[in-house]
Amino acid sequence: MSPKRTNSQSRFSKKWILSMVALVLAFSVLSACGKKTEGGAAASASPAASAAATGNPTDVIATYKDGGKITRTEFDAFVNVNKMFSPQLAQFMSDPSFQQDMLKQLVTFRVLSAKADDKVKADADKQVTDQMKAITDYFGKQEGGMDKQLKDNNIQLQDIESLMKMSFYTMGSMESKITDQQVQDSYNKQAADHAFDIATVSHILISLKDAATQKDLRTKDEALARAKEVKQKLDNGGDFAALAKEYSDDPGSKDNGGTYKDADINQWVPEFKAAASTLPLNKISDPVESEFGYHVMKVEARSTKPLDDTLKTQIKSQLAEQSLTEFAEKEYPNLIETNNLPKPQASPAASPAASPAASPAASPAASPAAK
Repeated sequence: MSPKRTNSQSRFSKKWILSMVALVLAFSVLSACGKKTEGGAAASASPAASAAATGNPTDVIATYKDGGKITRTEFDAFVNVNKMFSPQLAQFMSDPSFQQDMLKQLVTFRVLSAKADDKVKADADKQVTDQMKAITDYFGKQEGGMDKQLKDNNIQLQDIESLMKMSFYTMGSMESKITDQQVQDSYNKQAADHAFDIATVSHILISLKDAATQKDLRTKDEALARAKEVKQKLDNGGDFAALAKEYSDDPGSKDNGGTYKDADINQWVPEFKAAASTLPLNKISDPVESEFGYHVMKVEARSTKPLDDTLKTQIKSQLAEQSLTEFAEKEYPNLIETNNLPKPQASPAASPAASPAASPAASPAASPAAK
């Protein structure tokens, strides 16, 4: 098993404005899977749960500066498209906090996407065309096909395309304003904080459990004894690659010498990361314990990821996201003229015994962005 952080350690981003953007960009990966899951990977809530709130379709639920308005139909379509991509949102549909967050997202995208220039729109339109094909291909492989997904979520195909255009126009416009100097400054700051640390590390993992089945392989004492046996063989001149192939329980590295080359240190679990960051170079470590078992490690190189084109693009997106967040938090309140959606009620003071994780207002704020 790789020393990467497990899914249970990752958390949804609380930056709601990236929910749809991240989902759209992830679809090229999703479509490649092309497999049905039990019940459908994108299974939706029942049609009765599709509407975010009740009211006449033509009702204006919000107005904003320069004559902007949001109708019930537009709002429900926006929310239901998000729910189609993230079925877990169905449980929050009637929550006023969730509805207000969705309105903020919709108005922000509306206002900022309208500022995109012709070049941004042309580039974005190409991406939207590609993503729409990926989306229809992916959902077409689910039970009932694309038509069922649209019907269950009470939306039209053009609702998805409209939301994607707003997302891409918005992000493209924001990114176009980021200068090379801003990218360089951000890189320097993040590099100083070790965000781009990389290392070439070879390891031999002695697991407690089978990576595929999660069945017990050995006790903790047995794993430690086996790891010490491996270290002794290495100290006696044993070949690292050969011993990795024989002993390691990491399927991702055992057949290539146990090596991860120029890997992002920050993707690893804390114990492995700490060892990769501090062990003397080219020295065989004592067994390092992590949640996966025991690692016998050798750090061959450490450095900082250079500012190449890929990283420039990544940082530019980060800076655009920050600008988007700032706009939503600072400018959005000044844009809204009327808002007829239910308002969240002030929560009573929490009891000292109450668990922070039990707060009902915390969940809707989490958006399903990929990290």
